[in-house]
Amino acid sequence: MASPRSILRTIVFALLLIGTVAMAGSAAMAAPPRPESEVNASGEPLKGTAPDGTVRGFVDAHTHLMSYEAFGGKLMCGKPFDPDGITKALVDCLDHYPHGEAAWFENFTRAGSPVGTHDPVGWPTFKDWPAHDSLTHQQTYYKWVERAWRGGLRVMVNDLVANRQLCEIYPLKSNSCDEMTIIRLEAQRTFELQNYIDAEYGGPGRGWFRVVRDPAEARRVIADGKLAVVLGIETSEPFGCRQSFGIPHCTKTQIDQGLDEMYRLGVRSMFLCHKYDNALCGVRFDSGTQGVIVNLGNLLSTGNFWKATTCTGPEHDNPIEPGGILPDQLARLLPPGVSLPLYPPAPHCNTRGLTKLGEYMLAGMMKRGMLVEIDHMSVKAADQTLDILEAAGYPGVISSHSWADPNYFRRIYRLGGMITAYGSQAGQFAEEWRRTKALRDEQHVSGFGYGLDANGMGPLPSPRPTSSGNPVVYPFKSFDGGVTLDRERTGERVWDVNVDGVAHYGLVPDWIEDMRMVAGDEIVQDMAAGAEAYMRTWQGTTAP
Repeated sequence: MASPRSILRTIVFALLLIGTVAMAGSAAMAAPPRPESEVNASGEPLKGTAPDGTVRGFVDAHTHLMSYEAFGGKLMCGKPFDPDGITKALVDCLDHYPHGEAAWFENFTRAGSPVGTHDPVGWPTFKDWPAHDSLTHQQTYYKWVERAWRGGLRVMVNDLVANRQLCEIYPLKSNSCDEMTIIRLEAQRTFELQNYIDAEYGGPGRGWFRVVRDPAEARRVIADGKLAVVLGIETSEPFGCRQSFGIPHCTKTQIDQGLDEMYRLGVRSMFLCHKYDNALCGVRFDSGTQGVIVNLGNLLSTGNFWKATTCTGPEHDNPIEPGGILPDQLARLLPPGVSLPLYPPAPHCNTRGLTKLGEYMLAGMMKRGMLVEIDHMSVKAADQTLDILEAAGYPGVISSHSWADPNYFRRIYRLGGMITAYGSQAGQFAEEWRRTKALRDEQHVSGFGYGLDANGMGPLPSPRPTSSGNPVVYPFKSFDGGVTLDRERTGERVWDVNVDGVAHYGLVPDWIEDMRMVAGDEIVQDMAAGAEAYMRTWQGTTAP
């Protein structure tokens, strides 16, 4: 039997142990919560369907959530999420410190000169970024996307993107330059984001961000009031289908294997070509300064500059022009023995169209019920593609961000396809909506959408110059009236669409409200029919 002294020691020890545990628990409870961006949206997101069974909500048919992994993984700064939180996710690239002097790509794309500075600090001050015209800083942090979802976004196409040439040119790298390797990595990151949001909302399947694989699943997700995320691919060398001096680097077997793999991964929308001519199709040219640079990339990718002829029909590609870069400056970058090309008078048409391999891939996409992205195709390739789709009665064609000739719009609508416009300043976007509305009315098509191309190295919508006369007034209601949105706050920065434009994805609801200020509720309601329009087009690809 223990002595009284040993019993006392045991009691004291137990009390001390309980006290220590209690103090530790108290300290844990008292620990401050991990910092996070505010959403500044209150109320219940829209659920269910309309009385006629249709879904409601906005569609973004072209955005790049995971492009930070592309181009070598060091060109774009910040991430849409990080397991360690916002303080790790929203930081600038190391080479942008201390004042942005070495951020030559950011400076060039933002101000037209490789010389410049910016405040690199992200969280919590965000003095200089994100901004509507800053192309290398993260625009789609997941809390910002959440705000857009709460404001009415119901379909988002997350285009997995890569560009081998840009990756090889940019000196800093942490990732492979192989395009399909990066496509797989970006798909993985998308599912990781889905799991991250699920964990935040209580477990698997409970989050608002859902990757969907068919229209029926997408309709269920939207009816449940969540965001249906469709995986797409926008890349210049899908399945290794580049070409050198006209010789393809891929086969029909590679195309079949690649389509099967991507379909299993969840990809349901795809471009055949992007920026550079490849073994599948010729591209729609870029113009101006960017066109000169992309044309040089075409030379490095294919062994040839673009080849153009003067167009004879109403459709045409973008004009090729010097765009402010002097020929002798460009000539220094050319390989020995290669001279600058001479082009005929505009309007210009790419001489390359849809190749036999391109026709084979198009047939493979149709067989699998995939959506065909017609943007970035040369008019010759787009015309051939529409011929094939029309002959098959296949409605699954999308022009997602204003990179198709408008003369094709009637053919796209007649097929049952969908057109979404590139995101621009609210007044300009409303003008595009008005301009094309008569065509949609003619074809009895309702529903309009946008392709914001966020994180796609293009500017987001700028502030409306006339906003002082009729600004967006905070707080405002979502299109269905169920959610109230106030100015979005991240860290110490408070955003206002009247001043900042769409500085990041969280300001998309504010941008749509800005459209209401200039074009009335009609444009907002037409855009709220965008999710149903996308579903109809997609559903047509799988109908028996």
